[in-house]
Amino acid sequence: MSVEKYNRIPVIIGVGQVNDRDENDKKALGLDSLDLMEAALRAADADAGGGWLAQLDSLGVVDQISCPELGDVSAPLAQRVRAAPRICYKSGYASGDSPVLLLNEAANRIGAGEVNVAAIVGGEALRTAARRAAQAGGSLSDNAVRAVAMRRGPSYRHRYGLIAPVDVYPLYENAGRAAYRQTLAEGQAESAEIWSRFSAVAEGNPGAWLRRRVSADEIKTVSAANRPIAFPYPKLMVANSSVNQGAGFLVTSLGWARARGISDDQVIFVGQGAAAHEPVDLMARASFADSPSMAVSIGKALELNGLATADLDYVELYSCFPCVPKMARRVMDWPLERAASVFGGLTFGGGPVGNYMSHAVVSMVLALRQAGRHGLLFANGGLATHNHSIVLSRALLAPNIFPQRFDYQAEADALRGPAPRVQEDYLGPATVETYTVLYDRAGAPQQGAVIGRTPSGARFIAKVPAADSATIHWLTSGEQEPVGAAGTAVQGADGDTVWVRSVR
Repeated sequence: MSVEKYNRIPVIIGVGQVNDRDENDKKALGLDSLDLMEAALRAADADAGGGWLAQLDSLGVVDQISCPELGDVSAPLAQRVRAAPRICYKSGYASGDSPVLLLNEAANRIGAGEVNVAAIVGGEALRTAARRAAQAGGSLSDNAVRAVAMRRGPSYRHRYGLIAPVDVYPLYENAGRAAYRQTLAEGQAESAEIWSRFSAVAEGNPGAWLRRRVSADEIKTVSAANRPIAFPYPKLMVANSSVNQGAGFLVTSLGWARARGISDDQVIFVGQGAAAHEPVDLMARASFADSPSMAVSIGKALELNGLATADLDYVELYSCFPCVPKMARRVMDWPLERAASVFGGLTFGGGPVGNYMSHAVVSMVLALRQAGRHGLLFANGGLATHNHSIVLSRALLAPNIFPQRFDYQAEADALRGPAPRVQEDYLGPATVETYTVLYDRAGAPQQGAVIGRTPSGARFIAKVPAADSATIHWLTSGEQEPVGAAGTAVQGADGDTVWVRSVR
């Protein structure tokens, strides 16, 4: 490798994050998203020794949803920190893979010699947004992400309550559990064990939102404090977006860092990354039991950096809902007894919508500075749609040549089988492909949703009315496995398709 290319190796030199809780002042409105981003960037600059923000050539901002009135905050943020980056932009929308995508883009620009110093940052203030709405005499939707999804327009799945991520990811959970040949109790036990280890990580992480160790039994047991959200997930298994959190980091070249006095102990090398995606249309997925794009993203990131799972000291397996790290750990054979997070997961570390992985980058950098060699960051966004993985390392990885191609969509598409056709108007005999049950805030079932398959293999959606308590019980009791079971699609009084199970 030439001296010039060696000097252009991308490294992270500064990290920062902030929690704005205001626990002692219930009337305080708190910081907004822009405030949080500014605080995180200044913290990252201080971590790197100061003076770096004035040198920014590139500023990448993770889109935020808490304060839509702010619009694109990238330029106002640059002004606040007195930076004048030539490249100043935000991610397309608030997606969980955005921080890793922005990091990969920054690494490529540094490797190409296009920029010398780049910053990536994001922040969400849903806690502040709720307080402001309350002060104004209004209210914030229980699920701001759901509100954003609805603004994108109605769709076939929306008619059946499958709107926000919390409605959709359980489809993967239930299909995956059946594919793994687990009972409901076994599947829930695995989820609870992973989540309990997340809580232990969060307990020891000053940057985490909820710093309390929670037992696996408490996580999997439905209670007044752990109400059901969307089967089989209770509250302690879902992302906690009611936070005010910001995180960011500074990326430069190895040559630039050394020329400006950054010690080797401060530097963390950015390895190569890999991205791939599932179809945006949920109903166009080939399967709900696995994700070829996830497998390619994780597998390629390891391959490109010359690593195997056994070489990893740390991982961050995206954890909006248990099905994601459960699929990911099977892709890479990550042991259940090892923590799958360095930050604490989206329940305990905090779930600031699209910016969680910025906190994971911060925590991974801090962990690697203390011990270990290599860490893998796996990000997931959309509705189990977008996957982006990257490696960070204490030592230089071979070949570590940037810019690099990180789009591996063709490889993922080659692994993916054909998706079944969708037949929205189907009525007649069918089997359950996957399902969930949605609950209200009191813990009562609102309705069930079944993804069904016709005898010819076509796919459709049907609902289970809350009044059909027998079928709701069948879907949720664990007494039988609903996936693969027979039933009938009939037309309901409102014109929607209703699922009627076959009773043996």
